[in-house]
Amino acid sequence: MSHVLRPARPGDLDALYRLALSTGGGFTNLPPDRDALAARLDRSAKALARAGTGIDDDRFVFMLTDADGQVVGTAQIFSRVGSDHPFFSYRLGAITQHSAEFGFSFRAEFLSLTTDLDGSSEVGGLYLEPGVRAAGLGGLLARSRYLFIRRHRARFADRTLAELRGVIDENRSSPFYDGLAGRFFGMSFCEADEFNAIHGNQFIADLMPKHPIYTALLPESAVAVIGAPHSAGRPAMRMLEAEGFRYEGYLDIFDGGPTMTVATDHIATIAAAVEARIIATDLDATAGEPSLIAAGRLEGFRATCGRIAAREGGVAIDAAAAALLDVARGDEITHVAGR
Repeated sequence: MSHVLRPARPGDLDALYRLALSTGGGFTNLPPDRDALAARLDRSAKALARAGTGIDDDRFVFMLTDADGQVVGTAQIFSRVGSDHPFFSYRLGAITQHSAEFGFSFRAEFLSLTTDLDGSSEVGGLYLEPGVRAAGLGGLLARSRYLFIRRHRARFADRTLAELRGVIDENRSSPFYDGLAGRFFGMSFCEADEFNAIHGNQFIADLMPKHPIYTALLPESAVAVIGAPHSAGRPAMRMLEAEGFRYEGYLDIFDGGPTMTVATDHIATIAAAVEARIIATDLDATAGEPSLIAAGRLEGFRATCGRIAAREGGVAIDAAAAALLDVARGDEITHVAGR
């Protein structure tokens, strides 16, 4: 595989905008707005240049490129959510009430507005061009972020979340939005989606009622999609589950999509990865074990797929991976078994 993941640069704006235009909407972290995307790239550059090693309000944007340097995918990491304003989620809860006189019990579900996830790290903004999705690049794009976290562990929180797009129908409407948030201000889902992508969902939290909302009062169409991912997001949900993320009743206040969480150190790729010293870069392309390999720090970070073989005093990697990572004998890498 000749693809490599690297941190984004200011010059990636055109490529990032092209990817954003092809998403079809609903990607809060990848809006089809050049100014908003430029701001994200600027924030990422500042995060990469920051001298401190502790947690801050950092946002890292990554680009996946092919052998010709063409950008085919992107992904992001937030070091800490809820820094500028509270990170609101709905949490699905339930209460059981019983009437002794009637001998009847009723279990009611409700949505509570919460900031439980404030302070967590977040992985998001993952998008891969449709034409290369069958090439197995989704795993490289997604898992490389976890190796970045491992190589800069002090910059990230002890809990990590991932938000998935909620259900959007063939008319680009959101049943959850139409049944709940959309009732509290005069804006269509498409209008709110665009505003949300550029400015965030704080405006929804400002206007929504703060008391619990019983799901029995919502339209059946909205209840049916609570915590359900968009059809295009199901592969991403499976990848998150393979890493240990779980849906525990948290959902997006905008479209009702599931928010999945995991203890950062329990993310499968992070827990299984190891550091090693390179002692050779001439491993045969059919030898060793297929692996995900990362090298470098911050703006020098790179990740790709290659072959790894244990040797006395370190590891050998294949020449193609060494070239993509720009590493040589004596350099340290982080690697984990491929999937």
